[in-house]
Amino acid sequence: MAKKKDNKKRRILKEAPVARNCPFEKNGTEPDYKDVASLNKYVSDRAKVLGKDRTGLCAKHQRRVALAIKRARHLALLPFTPRI
Repeated sequence: MAKKKDNKKRRILKEAPVARNCPFEKNGTEPDYKDVASLNKYVSDRAKVLGKDRTGLCAKHQRRVALAIKRARHLALLPFTPRI
């Protein structure tokens, strides 16, 4: 009789999640599309918006950062694709 295949997917280990210390809550500031230097911290090397488990942002500021990144992309302040 044939062996049964083990269909369990192996968990791919990624970087450890960041602690939930929202820098916008600490400083009392809001994300701004014109502040490209701070928005680059929340974009991956593939020019994708990082999730809140990677950035440590609260849900409210994660949504606002994503919106600010999208606005900055449309104004050509941030690239849509990674620079090679």
